Amino acid sequence: MKYYNLLAFIFLALFVSCGDSKEKNTEEDSIETILPEETTRVTVMTLKEADFNHELISNGRLSARQYVDLHFESAEPIAKIYVKNGDRVSKGQKLAELAAFRLNNKTVQAKDALERARLELQDVLIGQGYMLEDSAKVPAATMQLVRTKSGYDGALIQYQLARHEEEQAILTAPFDGVVANLFTKEQNIASPSDLFCTVINPNSLEAAFTVLESELPLIKTGDRVEVSPFAATEIKTEGRITEINPVVDVNGMVQVKAAVNSKGNLFEGMNVRVSVQRALGNQLVVPKAAVVLRSGKQVVFTLVNGKSYWNYVQTGLENAEHFTVTEGLKDGDIVITSGNINLAHESSVVVNETEDSN
Repeated sequence: MKYYNLLAFIFLALFVSCGDSKEKNTEEDSIETILPEETTRVTVMTLKEADFNHELISNGRLSARQYVDLHFESAEPIAKIYVKNGDRVSKGQKLAELAAFRLNNKTVQAKDALERARLELQDVLIGQGYMLEDSAKVPAATMQLVRTKSGYDGALIQYQLARHEEEQAILTAPFDGVVANLFTKEQNIASPSDLFCTVINPNSLEAAFTVLESELPLIKTGDRVEVSPFAATEIKTEGRITEINPVVDVNGMVQVKAAVNSKGNLFEGMNVRVSVQRALGNQLVVPKAAVVLRSGKQVVFTLVNGKSYWNYVQTGLENAEHFTVTEGLKDGDIVITSGNINLAHESSVVVNETEDSN
């Protein structure tokens, strides 16, 4: 019996020894797997003062400074339409005209009535002891009485009105531009209350947008803007601020307008993105990618002797790509601009590329 117990004890001891050996080997393998650490590769730039273009972003809408709705002044059939939507027209170019028969007759009748009133005026003046050619010598009160009694003033007004309506039977372009909103057809009766068409000068477009009250000190008349329509973001055109409305609305916003160079690819009423850019002189400027958050605070890593050192910073103004730094860095610091997402203080790094400062 003792012999069998001894064999069982030896077998158990060997089994435990093998298990411990496997665990030790596993731990050593895992340790060897963890220990190798790859050095982080980064890009850096030398911090120095540079010109900074401050940028404000706003949404706006395009409208033309030269924009006019045209109406006929008489209810007559439209005899001829010479243009269509999208046509470019020159100042004074004929757009459409009404049938002129009734208007011509009305003018002739008004002219005849005016001549008869003139004869009546002459008869009344003779009755007062004056000749028509002596009308300059007639006292003003007497002349007014004679004109009223003869019906001359009323006839003159009717004649002028008839001539005006006849002239307005032909619509012409008030300035160089493009025809829009033309939906009427020939032979339809024109209505003085209905729009016939619109003429827009596409070279007089301006973008109306708003800025915050707190941003007013950062803009001024003449500042450059960049405008891009939401419908075609690849189209970019420049302009200049022409007007700042000196009123702050209930939402703390201020209306601003900027003249825009159309180049033929922008249209009245377009919704656009407006970027206001203004040079603010030399500033310490870092790329936005260089600024990371640690515990809710802004941090920029600098390179010192092959290691990363974090610096709490205070940023000021910004544009699409850069921040200005007001605290935490100084001219000449080597700033890490990429590869900084998972960096820690005093991490070993390898410089992969050196960037030019802004």
